[in-house]
Amino acid sequence: MLTSDCLGINEKGHLTIGGVDTVYLAEKYGTPLYVMSEDKIRNIAKSYLESIRKNYSGYGVPIYASKAFCCKEICRIIDSEGLDMDAVSKGEIYTAIKAGVNPKKLHFHGNNKTYDELFYAVENDVGDIIADSFEDINRVDEIGGKLNKKVNLTLRIKPGIDAHTHEFIRTGQIDSKFGFALENGEAEKAAEMAFKAENISFKGVHCHIGSQIFDVEPFVLASKVMLSFIKQVKDEYGIEIENLNLGGGFGIKYLDSDPFLEYEVYMESVSKAVHEECKRLSLKIPNIYIEPGRSIIGEAGITLYTVGSVKEIENVRNYISVDGGMGDNPRYALYQAEYTCVIANKMNENPEYTATIAGKYCESGDLIQENVKIVKPVAGDILSVLSTGAYNYSMASNYNRNPRPACVMIKDGTDRVIIKRETFEDLIKNDI
Repeated sequence: MLTSDCLGINEKGHLTIGGVDTVYLAEKYGTPLYVMSEDKIRNIAKSYLESIRKNYSGYGVPIYASKAFCCKEICRIIDSEGLDMDAVSKGEIYTAIKAGVNPKKLHFHGNNKTYDELFYAVENDVGDIIADSFEDINRVDEIGGKLNKKVNLTLRIKPGIDAHTHEFIRTGQIDSKFGFALENGEAEKAAEMAFKAENISFKGVHCHIGSQIFDVEPFVLASKVMLSFIKQVKDEYGIEIENLNLGGGFGIKYLDSDPFLEYEVYMESVSKAVHEECKRLSLKIPNIYIEPGRSIIGEAGITLYTVGSVKEIENVRNYISVDGGMGDNPRYALYQAEYTCVIANKMNENPEYTATIAGKYCESGDLIQENVKIVKPVAGDILSVLSTGAYNYSMASNYNRNPRPACVMIKDGTDRVIIKRETFEDLIKNDI
């Protein structure tokens, strides 16, 4: 039933996170409420860093994917663990810098970076720009010239790998808005442009084959494809690319039935392939970067709601309505993302009631889960959705003019607010 080792059940039969009673948290801070375990986040970050040290002799670094969850405190935590961070917007770069992160540890992604965003990144000495288009290359070169800076550049390559995942989050194939394709010569042309650009230092290549992947083989295959491209660049231009970024996409447990591999299994398998392929191609082992976002933060978070009503429509379905929904978790509405839902104050009771969890938003599609087995609640019970650390707060909105929830972090059994609950004044502060 529980999807993470940071969760438990106490003597009251209440769900706990990091040893803290979730019913107590709901009473103290109100609902909806995001709650995260700092200990869980740090432990996973450490495991990735240790894996780089073990499998690549420390030549490389994990890069936290900020889009999964970005705020000043998570930037501080990730930075203190020794990881780099990626950003996909000026806002994410700004947040990291304001949190005290050295800009040289930032990697700037995005399929349509504006000139203003790129100028801001170069001006602030962001460590690496990941070019996603020919326009990116030209703009970075131009901006580097204006600022008299040599800019580190990585090319995002589409390796053409089918990662057997949901079509909306499969990003490694040729029909994708991201990156340069190998099949049609785009990648080769981009490499030539980057190599010849006066104000660019062509440092690396990057790929990302999708998200929520439980199979090791696509990562192994992607590494071989990328190393073949590095070999091609070496033969063509006489330079050996220093950095190979293999992206992220490692799966997490949303349900008991989800398969799960220790992240070390991914890392070890890819490492073996990288070493063998480099030997075969007479290449030096490049610095290896990976971009775990969801897998660092996802299982460390939960969301708490208060049940408002239980509506039973005979011979149709049962609805449990809560005080949040698609405004704080749009993932089910977007792509039917699966979650485990529990009644936090009744964890010792059997989940024998079939119901659909509905939100409060004025949309028929405002659902969190459909036809799940759960303990039958009554109004006032606390419902928790598990494994919501990734892509919940970061995708939240003010739809229907609802303030976004607070976020509470748990460390060593102590709770603290890291993002304040929005107020109604916050909703209108930019209105004229």
